[in-house]
Amino acid sequence: MDKNRALYDFFMQHAEKLTETWYESIEDDDPESIYRSTDSSIIAELKRQNQDYYQHFIRAIIEDKTYLHTEFKKWSEDLASDPKHLNTPLDYVVREYMSNQRVVLHYLKEFIKQRQDEIDIDRIFYWYDLISEAFNISIHVFIQQYVKNTTEKLVAQRDMIYELSSPVIVLKSQIALLPLVGDIDTARAKIILENTLNQCSQKGVQHLCIDLSGVVMIDTMVAHQIFDLVTSLRLIGVETTISGIRPEIAQTAVQLGLPFNEFRTASSLAHALDRMTEFSSI
Repeated sequence: MDKNRALYDFFMQHAEKLTETWYESIEDDDPESIYRSTDSSIIAELKRQNQDYYQHFIRAIIEDKTYLHTEFKKWSEDLASDPKHLNTPLDYVVREYMSNQRVVLHYLKEFIKQRQDEIDIDRIFYWYDLISEAFNISIHVFIQQYVKNTTEKLVAQRDMIYELSSPVIVLKSQIALLPLVGDIDTARAKIILENTLNQCSQKGVQHLCIDLSGVVMIDTMVAHQIFDLVTSLRLIGVETTISGIRPEIAQTAVQLGLPFNEFRTASSLAHALDRMTEFSSI
């Protein structure tokens, strides 16, 4: 019998034992880890996924080597998208991949012992390389998906923080305040622009005070974004007063040639609100 086929049959016959051996080897005290769960349905799903993994891995023994980088890799990508695993610490998941690799190598040794007179050293090295490559692909794919998922979460959280940090506060009928605090980078400036336009439109704001007294520094791009914000607000019928412009920000605007002098400005928030109230009463 072909030696690859013989090894394939051996692993298939022991597939369930592979999974049970792996599960019994788990040592995990973290209650947040999926591998620590005592829920019978989660345990059953873990074993099913593990069994499915072995089924796909074992096929690599009798398939062309391109199988690992095509069908097996694609299946590994689908597995890596499982939310339960993505919510488990990365080092725990990698640890279990390595544990599975040890289980596979253990059964490979058993197979070799049974047929040691029939199997040459080159064949053994080939199998070891195959197993190593398969698990390397799985680990690499999972880490990529984990990093992607984490990055998407961080971006979503950052965007939410940015949105919450630029609220349009209605003070009285048609008059509102946009207090900006902290550093403003290009990404935050873009969100402020979109969020402010939407909120002013939804709340029927006609006079908006943009207070910059809490902003220490802005760069060239952000200065342009603030200018674009005021211009865009004017286009939708919102008059703007900018208050609390620090000397550094004023200097940046002048150096860039941005005509902020075309817009209403005030030295302080209190002064700006007084002027806006007077204007709205006319």
